[in-house]
Amino acid sequence: MPMIPFMEKFPELAARETRSVTTNEHPDLPDGEYGFLELYCNEPGCDCRRVIIDVLRPETGWSKVWATIGYGWESPEYYGKWEGAGEPIELKGPYLDTLNPQSEYSPALLDLFRMLIESPEYVDRLRRHYQTFKESIDREHNRSVARRKRVRDPRRRRRHVR
Repeated sequence: MPMIPFMEKFPELAARETRSVTTNEHPDLPDGEYGFLELYCNEPGCDCRRVIIDVLRPETGWSKVWATIGYGWESPEYYGKWEGAGEPIELKGPYLDTLNPQSEYSPALLDLFRMLIESPEYVDRLRRHYQTFKESIDREHNRSVARRKRVRDPRRRRRHVR
């Protein structure tokens, strides 16, 4: 499932609500700002109920990924049913997403993210962003399907012969 940044669809909202943390004399991290960029699944109809967080820094032009963190807020049983396995699987997060970029600082950034999600307001924000994003994806998909139904294939057009 392709994951795309929340800011691609909602740039103003993302600019206001993307979480960042500034560290100073943290024992395991360089001093400075860390942005927690949210990515959501853009597959229509998917209900994965999770977010991927890319941790970025302005010192590297907001382009180098310092950690990729997965976070699922549902139960392991939910993800087992969602995947079709029927048994619990570990998408409930937070966890380091080993399929995506990491750095030597990833474990410390995962710990920092764990502190962030202790805030119910932040978790609610992630869920709200997920819902907003998924509704947008599904609306676009439904409009596209409706448009295709309205447009007739010219190769199938029949001419009336008199």
